[in-house]
Amino acid sequence: MDIILLVLHVVLALGIISLVLLQKGAGANAGAVLGGGGAGSVFGASGSSNFLSKTTALLATAFFINSMVLAYMASNREGPATVVDEIEQVQQIQPADPVMQELDPNEVEVPMPFSEPLESDVPPPVDEGSVDADVPPPASGTQ
Repeated sequence: MDIILLVLHVVLALGIISLVLLQKGAGANAGAVLGGGGAGSVFGASGSSNFLSKTTALLATAFFINSMVLAYMASNREGPATVVDEIEQVQQIQPADPVMQELDPNEVEVPMPFSEPLESDVPPPVDEGSVDADVPPPASGTQ
């Protein structure tokens, strides 16, 4: 039901926008005096302003009512109000692992996967006191 009302809300909003853009502005009458065409025969002899303004008012009323219904539905929703509330609710529902409850965290020993130390491609750290043969001595100020 929420999705249907949201889609209707978007359609009503687009309809209002298009009808407002189709209507003549306040300065449109000055163009008609200077030689502009008539109101057009598509909407009848009275012109398009009466039809478009009534249709816009109808869509605006429907948009307002739909907004009120969506606000009412959102305020009376069952369940968590925010994402944080939803996460807390899920954590309360899920029981803790029974194996972990039996173990005392101070007594747990995690076995190492390998009994021997692994070889690494990373060289060991160099002590600052030792000098490598590959490193040139620092440059002196006199040359």
